[in-house]
Amino acid sequence: MSLSVIIAAGGTGGHMIPAHALSEELQRRGHKVTLLTDARGLRFPGLFETVDRHVLASATASGLNPFAWAKAFVSIWKGRAEGRRIAADAGADAVVGFGGYPSLPGLLAGVALKLPCVLHEQNAVLGRVNRKLQGRVSAIALTYAETAFLTEEAKARHTGNPVRTAILDARGGQFHAPAANQPFRLLVVGGSQGARILARLVPQAIAALPEGHRRHLHVTQQCRAEDLSAVAEAYRAAGVEADCQTYMADLPERLAASHLVISRSGASTMAELMAMGRPAILIPFAAATDDHQTANAAGFVKAGAGFLIPEAQATAAMITGHVAGFMDSPEALSAAAAAARSLGIPDAAGRLADLVEHEVRALDRKAA
Repeated sequence: MSLSVIIAAGGTGGHMIPAHALSEELQRRGHKVTLLTDARGLRFPGLFETVDRHVLASATASGLNPFAWAKAFVSIWKGRAEGRRIAADAGADAVVGFGGYPSLPGLLAGVALKLPCVLHEQNAVLGRVNRKLQGRVSAIALTYAETAFLTEEAKARHTGNPVRTAILDARGGQFHAPAANQPFRLLVVGGSQGARILARLVPQAIAALPEGHRRHLHVTQQCRAEDLSAVAEAYRAAGVEADCQTYMADLPERLAASHLVISRSGASTMAELMAMGRPAILIPFAAATDDHQTANAAGFVKAGAGFLIPEAQATAAMITGHVAGFMDSPEALSAAAAAARSLGIPDAAGRLADLVEHEVRALDRKAA
């Protein structure tokens, strides 16, 4: 049975990337997909280019300004009405929301039409929109089996976080830690724009390594444009081979080629580290809502897949110590890589698609 599925997502890559992975899986199964998003959701090249895409009015408000809240309410309600029309025209069978305020109008439209509605939560802390709507949907797909602020446990299913096809294609086989005299590849990434703290601390940390370590090290680092020249110069001064870029279109291949990663711990980053099976030194973004990046990293670190350094406590010396420890012990590096891979759910998109199909069938059985 071919279905028509509405995907409501937008705003950030953390929402759009797993939503796109689900879209690809649904289309492989012969289902039709329609995307409801905001203007920011259309800025990601290569995502949702083969489906009908619609920008809905949406907004968020905070603080105590009643005018801001009233304006946001009107915008969301307008988006809900437009979402209902689009869903009806598409003959929608289900709605899947990926969190964030841009998903709210589409989800509210699905609820109003009494369609099966599935929430997907990418983080280890239920987001604000998902938190508010969990009582009104039919199922909740979790990336992490233990997710904070979840109250509708009976609706929850552990599917994992869908990752890009390119990650799965580059996943490869067994991880091979380099011997002491072989090149050691370090990948440094900090989200969609790079993280300034990584641009500041990591080159210092690498420069403090013993000369023998630096001689075998190859660094690939994502930087903000304004940090690019300073970071590249820092590595040149330290005698370290480095490739510094603002954007890496081939990031899946670079991740597959890496031996160790230093990064934030956003939802997509963690899912890709685990799917690929790469050890990491994680510095969670301190300003993330409800400190969800620290929660994302907790299970990874507990499993022995890497280390967590709180942003407020992060120093170059800490990073130096962890990098040197992994370079000195191929056995520890291999064990951490195996631990990371054991946490991955490479078929997360398939699991989530199964859940969507199940919810539609369940509603059909109830109607019959």
